[in-house]
Amino acid sequence: MDRRRQHVPWKAAGETSDEQSTADEVVRRTGWVFNNRRGAELDLASFVETGDHETGKFVQVFGLEHLADDQHSLVEIGSGIGRMTASFSRMFGSVTACDLDAAFLERCRQTVARFGRAERLQTVHVFDGRTVRVPRGSADLVFSYITLQHCHPDDALELTREAVRIAKPGGWVALNYRMWSPPDAFIWPTGRVVRGVWQLPVVGPRLSRHRSLTRLGWQASRLGPSQVLAEVGADLEEVRLFRSPKRRPFGLPGAHEHTFEGVHPSHWWLVASVR
Repeated sequence: MDRRRQHVPWKAAGETSDEQSTADEVVRRTGWVFNNRRGAELDLASFVETGDHETGKFVQVFGLEHLADDQHSLVEIGSGIGRMTASFSRMFGSVTACDLDAAFLERCRQTVARFGRAERLQTVHVFDGRTVRVPRGSADLVFSYITLQHCHPDDALELTREAVRIAKPGGWVALNYRMWSPPDAFIWPTGRVVRGVWQLPVVGPRLSRHRSLTRLGWQASRLGPSQVLAEVGADLEEVRLFRSPKRRPFGLPGAHEHTFEGVHPSHWWLVASVR
């Protein structure tokens, strides 16, 4: 059994993805993982379109437009089947998509071939959920969205360190986290129980494909800005923290805070240059 219980549903989703004949069927069948919707009316094109909208908005709001051209490179930690990767491949000269599940990466390549620039893409399997086999100082931007909250806290911090390691001196990281919020009084203990059930023989893998249980169980990490910056702050400059207008200011010295309506109230972003 995998040492990280929250890996179980992702691998189950990867197996389900691998079983489908087309990427469109993946979107229709496994929306509980990729976009929280399922149905016959969905297709890969509309799924990728949501990624196009978000990538453009994030690059603009985070002030990273100067990197979005053919001369710069991006590493995406947690690409899934390529919802955002396709857009990134059109924006950046080279893109490295990284994910825990090899089946996701295969679908990601197919998605980019249809909606992006396949010649600009390479993929990396993060086999242990924490080690990104990309050379040090090789990317202009390292990006991760709705991934680190699904990792064990130790793994989320290690992936953060990996992001900083991979970015070039003067390059940037844009990393999304989830922090504690009132609903976690229910979500957190329930999620721990669900993750425990996933380890049961036979029944565990079956339950790991159930949408509502998975949404509870994969909420494995809650990290605030002070915790993250304690790990990597010394290696960063021009630190920008983006939060929802509904969230109170973090008040951390040396960090510039910004609000953005596109940030969920329980989420926040670290955007910073690497020394």
